[in-house]
Amino acid sequence: MLIKSADDKTKRLRLLEDLQASPLLDAKQRQWLKDEYWAVRNGIDGENDAAHYIDRNFINSQNHVILHDLRLVDDGQVAQIDHLIIGRAFIFYLLETKNYRGNILINDHGEFTVDYGRGQRYGIPSPIEQSKRHEAILLRVLDRLGISGRTQEKPMIKHAVLIHPKGIITRPDPKAFDTGDVIKADQFGSWRDAFVEKKLGVGATLALALNLRSLETIAEWGRMLKRQHRPRDLLDLPEFMRPREAAARGFLPTERQIVNTPPARAKNQHVQDDSPQSDGAEPKKRLICATCGAKLSFPEGKFCWNNPGRFGGLQYCRTHQADFPA
Repeated sequence: MLIKSADDKTKRLRLLEDLQASPLLDAKQRQWLKDEYWAVRNGIDGENDAAHYIDRNFINSQNHVILHDLRLVDDGQVAQIDHLIIGRAFIFYLLETKNYRGNILINDHGEFTVDYGRGQRYGIPSPIEQSKRHEAILLRVLDRLGISGRTQEKPMIKHAVLIHPKGIITRPDPKAFDTGDVIKADQFGSWRDAFVEKKLGVGATLALALNLRSLETIAEWGRMLKRQHRPRDLLDLPEFMRPREAAARGFLPTERQIVNTPPARAKNQHVQDDSPQSDGAEPKKRLICATCGAKLSFPEGKFCWNNPGRFGGLQYCRTHQADFPA
């Protein structure tokens, strides 16, 4: 059963693409935008490909529920879980997707490297350790929500790293470092079957049977976790990407001005306009927030009109005015 699909990240891609057209960027900023664009693009493609294989195996299952792209925040710490599968036997599968354009190399110490060919190799953080950090946050959220088994408080957690089916994985000797949980996305169903059949002993199987819950119960758990989802701000940029001086002069539109326009109103829906009329040289100003579309008070609108360099000639509610430092 599918509880949550991946968030739509096209707004992020549009922002990164549009900002590259600015003539005020330096070489470092322009390169960062290109790298970030392709990182987001490849991430979306990888998550979509993995979701396809996961859904094919479990979307009609009477024993599992699925959440894609679940972002949990607890005590200031963030867990961005690419895919979470909850089983009736109180097993939680945490799946990390990696969609690099190169091949994956893993050495005897569990260190990961991406090989792009022509001598281009780059070390990357271990996705296995990353998933384990997500586990710690997930367990705290489960405890806060009161989600537990019949005979145990914590679920059995199983991690896997999903690589694109066309990728190449170079592995170490399994005696030095076991990479059996780093698999290609199209092998996930077989990997899960092997885990259940071969790696769960008699004692674990008995414990799982005692913790067995109904599909309705785990579906409610999934909905509880979905309500804890805190999506990333798709318009957020690192500090070095904010040319404050240029933006203050009104030359460089902010990322919010590029991506956000006032939401279209339904047919026959009218909004009262309390703003003063212009002299005809520019469109009439409206008391509508350019970010969220909320109705503004006259003082909020007047503050924005009196500071065109700061707000780029647009109007914002008091909350979103804070996005534009003085």
